[in-house]
Amino acid sequence: MRVFVISLLLLVVGQTATASKPVLPRSSDRKAPVNFTGRWRVKFTMTGWNKNLILIARAGNVGSFLLLDTDVDDKPVKTPQPAVWTLLSNDRVSFTGQAELPLGTCCREIGTLNFKGKFDSSNSISGRLLFVTSVTDDESPFKLRSDVGTFTATRLSR
Repeated sequence: MRVFVISLLLLVVGQTATASKPVLPRSSDRKAPVNFTGRWRVKFTMTGWNKNLILIARAGNVGSFLLLDTDVDDKPVKTPQPAVWTLLSNDRVSFTGQAELPLGTCCREIGTLNFKGKFDSSNSISGRLLFVTSVTDDESPFKLRSDVGTFTATRLSR
C-alpha cells in the first residue's frame, strides 16, 4: 500500500510540475529581428504639410537625418543632423533627431522629431511622430510646444 501511495504522489507531483512550466517557442518558431541598418526614405505629415528626410541608420543605434525639404523655401538642409534609433518589442522601432521645421505660417522652430512605428514588412514602416520644441514665453506652463503627425518609411537600395 505504501508503494502505491508513494507512486500516486510522485505521479501527481510530476504532472503538476510539468503543467506549470512555461512553453517556450522553439528556436525555429521565433521571428528573427528586423535589420534596421541602412537608408530609409521617411515621408511625414504634420498640421497640413508634408516633409521628407532620409534616415541613415548605422550599427550601434546611431545615424543621421538628411532633411530634404525642411529648410526655408522647402530647400534641403546642407548638414546631416545626428539621429539615434532603437528596435522595440512587437516589430516596432523608434528613431529621433533634431530638425528646424515651420510652425504655422510665420515661424520656424528647432526641435526634436520623435518617430515611433511598426514594421509593415522588413522594408516598410508606418507610425506616428511627435515634434517637441522649447518656448520662452507663457504659451505653455511646461515651456514646451508639441505637434503630432504620421509617417511612412521605405527602405532604399544603396
